[in-house]
Amino acid sequence: MSHGNHDQFRLGFLTAVEDAERGYVGGLLITNRFGRPLEFQCTAPVKPNRTQQILYGPTLRPYVLGELIGRTLLEKVGVKPHLVLVESLDLLDLRAATSTPVVSLVSSVKTSKTKKAEETEDGENGQPEKNLPNSMRLGNEAVVFHSSHDEDRTEIEKFAKLVPSDADLREPFERVREALEETIRLSMARPA
Repeated sequence: MSHGNHDQFRLGFLTAVEDAERGYVGGLLITNRFGRPLEFQCTAPVKPNRTQQILYGPTLRPYVLGELIGRTLLEKVGVKPHLVLVESLDLLDLRAATSTPVVSLVSSVKTSKTKKAEETEDGENGQPEKNLPNSMRLGNEAVVFHSSHDEDRTEIEKFAKLVPSDADLREPFERVREALEETIRLSMARPA
């Protein structure tokens, strides 16, 4: 993949919100390296029925988010990203369905750790966690890539050079969530 023109470098920010009545709605925002939007796509709500909840058990959420929502959005988007960022480890398995590297923000890895441990590990300098061999810096964040795709490290290191070191990689997720919530709100206001 050629990265001759740095302005052509594209990041994908993929996340989903859960609405109690409608289910999961996913969104994918494609930006340039400075966070300017190039394309946005979202899914229709996906609500697993009770039988699916029983049969899929603990694998339901990763299946819905990765296979149904994530893969659909990546296939649907016209402006393809060079790198997909996700907030949830449940979406990291999306990497199995795409040739595009997928990384998750490190904070999503630390769900079971204490606040003091988080402060110590992320520290003032924001270095990647030393106990995560598949972590690295991207912008002002530590990210992890899928452990089954160690070959992504080289690609992600190339991409990391194209992302400004002070880039706030959390902010685009806020935009995606707000857009999804607005979409849900508008769809609920429409007469059936």
